[in-house]
Amino acid sequence: MADVIARLEEDGIHKRVIQDGRGELSDFKDGTKGVNFDASAPPPGLGRVAALVGETVSHHKQQQQNPRQIRSLLCLEPPRGFHLSEKQHLHHTRPAGPVGSILADLATFHYRTLHSDQEGVVLDDSRVRGKPMELIIGKKFKLPVWETIVCTMREGEIAQFRCDVKHVVLYPLVAKSLRNIAAGKDPLEGQRHCCGIAQMHEHSSLGHADLDALQQNPQPLIFHIEMLKVENPGSYQQDPWAMTDEEKAKAVPVIHQEGNQLYREGHVKEAAAKYYDAIACLKNLQMKEQPGSPDWIELDHQITPLLLNYCQCKLVAQEYYEVLDHCSSILNKYEDNVKAYFKRGKAHAAVWNAQEAQADFAKVLELDPALAPIVSRELRALEARIRQKDEEDKARFRGIFSQ
Repeated sequence: MADVIARLEEDGIHKRVIQDGRGELSDFKDGTKGVNFDASAPPPGLGRVAALVGETVSHHKQQQQNPRQIRSLLCLEPPRGFHLSEKQHLHHTRPAGPVGSILADLATFHYRTLHSDQEGVVLDDSRVRGKPMELIIGKKFKLPVWETIVCTMREGEIAQFRCDVKHVVLYPLVAKSLRNIAAGKDPLEGQRHCCGIAQMHEHSSLGHADLDALQQNPQPLIFHIEMLKVENPGSYQQDPWAMTDEEKAKAVPVIHQEGNQLYREGHVKEAAAKYYDAIACLKNLQMKEQPGSPDWIELDHQITPLLLNYCQCKLVAQEYYEVLDHCSSILNKYEDNVKAYFKRGKAHAAVWNAQEAQADFAKVLELDPALAPIVSRELRALEARIRQKDEEDKARFRGIFSQ
């Protein structure tokens, strides 16, 4: 271990062990190299500048839906065939195994990020957010120094690492993505397809004052790490954002089907989470394409039915404003999407936007007259709710003025 610490210090990483771990140092397996981590050699990541490495933190073309099928309007969208374009130079050649499983170790740890020149000032703390970090070794995480330091730790060990600026220049972008994940947002929100350094210059603000300040004035950081566990290859399933492009492509139809099954079984919240994961996979792939290009459009056609299924879950959960936002985003691109009009109409009706609901239902009839019975039922229900509300309002006003 002394040799490992010495090599870390040569590369600008200073380790201080606070609590010894248990057992032997894990023989970390690297998912990109397919080889074990040799404790006698420099840990993976040493000498690599974070700004130059990594992906962002982490299809048979879909046919257009037929708006003439009433059954289609009332059912979830089934998963469709999916492939990566030739341009992406990827083929399905991985060994058979569970979706999301890879030949690499998974390190689970709590982290606290502190300023090096302001003792006690904490930037991020995974314990406060209630969920530890999960890092797959060798997956080209955008902050390679984390992979470097966890590969020097045993389960149960607690240590601090002071890292020179060259290792942490991209921490503000990584931290923003991790904060988005903790808040249930898209980890890629606000980013576009370009390298990390270009993103830093592209955006004037990351939406967090502390990260903006760090981005404008990079400085060494201290990472307080508590290693919880290390899982061997095949014993875990990785999150969608951590998958390779090929793994995302293979996972999407499977996750889609899992979501449909959960919805049919009445597990609406869990189904929504599955659709969200599948959308995240496709959004990540889409981010790497030129907007409006054939590949970008193809991916968007894959996203649309998943987003509609997600909206169906949100309708059931009575989260109507989210339905309004997502359906409107679909209709801004695809003006003839009957399902989007129908779901948005139901959401408008639920939040008392009577005129907007009637306009959406009218559009459904215009696009598919065969849906008249369903639309009539929705309009009658809306009119009945409006009458009931008017009567309740009148009774309330009478009570006010009679006092």
